[in-house]
Amino acid sequence: MDITVIGEGSVLAGPDILRLHAGVEVRRASAAESFTAVRAAAARLADALSQVGIAAEDVRTVELSLGPEYETYPKVAAYRAAQGVEVVIRDLTQADRVIDTVAGVGEEARLNGVAFELSDPADQLKDARTRAFRDAAAKAAHYAELAGRPLGGVVSVSEDVRGGPQPLRTMAVAAADAGASISPGRQTLTVTVQVGYDFA
Repeated sequence: MDITVIGEGSVLAGPDILRLHAGVEVRRASAAESFTAVRAAAARLADALSQVGIAAEDVRTVELSLGPEYETYPKVAAYRAAQGVEVVIRDLTQADRVIDTVAGVGEEARLNGVAFELSDPADQLKDARTRAFRDAAAKAAHYAELAGRPLGGVVSVSEDVRGGPQPLRTMAVAAADAGASISPGRQTLTVTVQVGYDFA
C-alpha cells in the first residue's frame, strides 16, 4: 500500500530583467506608403534604442503587419502598418530612460506593456523545492499517523514549477528610485511536488 501527497513551496524574488513590448504604427492612404513609413519609423526606433545602450541582440521583432481599414466595407479609409519589438532591459535603473526614448520616437510610437523576470532563478527555485518537499513529507506523516501505520520511504517524485516572466501584476513595492515610474515589485515562484510514499 502506498500514499501520494501534494506539497507546495513558494518564495518571493525581486526581478532583475524587464521585457518592454513596444513598436511603431502608421496609417497612410496606400499600402505602399504605409509600409514605407512604418519601416522608416522602425529604423528610427532601433537607432534610438541603440543610442541608449540597448544591444542589438536584446531587440526582437514580434509583430509585422499591414492591412486595410474600412470606412464602410468595401471602401478603404486607410492602410495600417505596424512593427512591434520586444526589448530586453538588463539594467532596471535605465527602464524609465528607455521607455522615454521609445515615446520620443514620435507620434508613431506605441508602448504595449512590460513583463518582469529573473535572469537566474536557480537559488530561489531550490529554496521553493525544499519547502515543497517538506510540506509533502509533513502531510504524508500526518496521514500515516491517522491511518495508524508507519510511513515508509519515498517511491516517486514529480514536480511542477510556476513563475517565470510575468506581466505587470507583481506585488507592488517602492521603486529604488523614488522618481521612477516602473517598479519591478516582487514575483512569486512556486514549486509543487507530488510525492509517493510506501506504508511500511
